[in-house]
Amino acid sequence: MKIDNVLCAFEFNGEPVSCQEFGKGRINSTFMIQTDTGKAYVLQLINKRVFKDPVKLMENASRVTNYLLERTDGCYTTLRYMQTKSGTYCHQDEQGEYWRMYEFVPGIGLDAPDSDEDLYQCALAFGWFQNLLADFPADSLHETIPCFHNTIDRYQKLKESIAADVMGRADSVRAEIDYLLSREEIAGTIQRKLDSGELPLRVTHNDTKLNNVLLDPITHQSVCVLDLDTVLPGSSLYDYGDSVRFGAANGGEDAEDPSLVSLNLHLFEVYTKGYLEAVTSLTEKEIDLLPIGALVITLELATRFLKDYLDGDIYFKIKEPHHNLLRARNQIALAQDMEQKMTDMEAIVRSLRRTLSKCSI
Repeated sequence: MKIDNVLCAFEFNGEPVSCQEFGKGRINSTFMIQTDTGKAYVLQLINKRVFKDPVKLMENASRVTNYLLERTDGCYTTLRYMQTKSGTYCHQDEQGEYWRMYEFVPGIGLDAPDSDEDLYQCALAFGWFQNLLADFPADSLHETIPCFHNTIDRYQKLKESIAADVMGRADSVRAEIDYLLSREEIAGTIQRKLDSGELPLRVTHNDTKLNNVLLDPITHQSVCVLDLDTVLPGSSLYDYGDSVRFGAANGGEDAEDPSLVSLNLHLFEVYTKGYLEAVTSLTEKEIDLLPIGALVITLELATRFLKDYLDGDIYFKIKEPHHNLLRARNQIALAQDMEQKMTDMEAIVRSLRRTLSKCSI
């Protein structure tokens, strides 16, 4: 791998003076490039095993970021991808590998919030991202990961894995199977409403975890949304729901005791408040369905973990033989708790809607 040859393919300011491995990412190989102008850039080798079509991936990411760059008002920034000398945003080297480059944005990323304010800032960032892209033609994006959040399709694939039972595990997880299949109708809510046109098709980030929001190292205010590899057409409820599933849960995906996994209503309110303050372009139907969005995404991930366990753990990395089953049980526990708290979740959304409506008058 000759980094110098790759760098020569891109247009950027200055001459490189150093190149070091950078970040904690597990998918792409990442390098920090320092130049003689003091400006820094991030160079990444795109993992073709994960992202089958890097060219389309970068067409999506560059179109979205260029659109955002035209609309930012100075309060936030966005990734700025560098073009190659041939005018594209993706360079293929002599070995057939694909590379991209973008300006380094200083800041910090957190795997978990240190305070309510961190979660609130995460909500503002993803709400801002959604709001500025409200008029972007989402149907013009490539579907680089087909049916990624099509929960109806996810359930069909789960049922196929149950029927095949290649590892002979289905009988031992009958309770989990029965629960998830009993929730198939509600799990398909978002997809059916997208198909019918009741919900608008929007640009979605699809990995709305706190560590994909860059925070100012001093103020901890949100600066930039990172990792646009999974930008796709979809529903705003997917992004909102996944942030709630990840950020407002007592106990994460890998919690050791599923009985302790639950929804934290306080954190749910913190995130929802920030999100609704930032995104003013949601329809009434989208706002009504925010709590359902959190439940649907949680059910979806439970089906994915359980399917992978039934298939022999071929997709998600595991640390021990029952890791995916534990993950599925944690998501099921969270979904069950959300069901019990759905009335409270809906009341919180209604209250925030009323408060924000008064503030806007």
